[in-house]
Amino acid sequence: MSKLIDYPAATRFDSGDILIKDGTNGTKKITAKNAAIDLAGMVSAEQHRMIWGGRNLGTSVSAEQKAAIRNRTFDNLYIGDYWVINGITWRIWDINYFNHSGDTELAKPHLVIVPDSALYSHVMNDTNTTEGGYVGSKMYKEGLEQAKTTIKAAFGDMLLTHRDYLTNAVTDGKPSAGGWFDSQVELMNEIMVYGCHVHTPGGDGATVPYNYTTGRQQFAAAMLNPSIVNLRYWYWLRDVVSSAYFAVVIDYGGAGYGLASDSSGVRPYFLIG
Repeated sequence: MSKLIDYPAATRFDSGDILIKDGTNGTKKITAKNAAIDLAGMVSAEQHRMIWGGRNLGTSVSAEQKAAIRNRTFDNLYIGDYWVINGITWRIWDINYFNHSGDTELAKPHLVIVPDSALYSHVMNDTNTTEGGYVGSKMYKEGLEQAKTTIKAAFGDMLLTHRDYLTNAVTDGKPSAGGWFDSQVELMNEIMVYGCHVHTPGGDGATVPYNYTTGRQQFAAAMLNPSIVNLRYWYWLRDVVSSAYFAVVIDYGGAGYGLASDSSGVRPYFLIG
């Protein structure tokens, strides 16, 4: 048998290269790709939200996966990993994003999940108005019910309720009030998708829009792999843009806005834990 120093030198790993690991569970082989993901994840549980896995986790959340979420290790769970349940791809977009948020603190470890496609299409309102903000919209009152039913069928009692701060009034086309609400399934906002406000009204030195939100930074999946934002399909975001428009992601991936009575995709986020 040759000595290790006698083998030809290499400067790169290929993802399918095989490494040998030895430990308490015996001597086994592992691909270079899986070794790279797992070794990076050993830094800390928090590091898992900075690593794109992109792996198929199966057709249901296993007992081991549930335990990894609930014990806060998130072992073998990374951003971009996904389950395919009832024909829908449900992808991990962030980890512990809402920890310590809410007027009632959310202390449960959790994953943020977003489907890879819009679940269906719906209007924000029957007419072109943003009166009442997101909470006052037909989308909030009725349009998310189908999504909630689909999500509960896929994840059961893993679906978490947390407290979120949502817009409930609009004055002169700008958000003017909000409040804390129980939240299970919601539309994303511009910050969660793009990392900043785009069309949401900003302060002009005289009026400060009521843009309070716990969705204060970009979801990790959108940061690590921006291509997943683009569906080649219009879908709603919850931000008020004017007296007639809500924010949308446009089919070519652009940040846009649509009339409240337009029918666009419903691509919500939710927490499991």
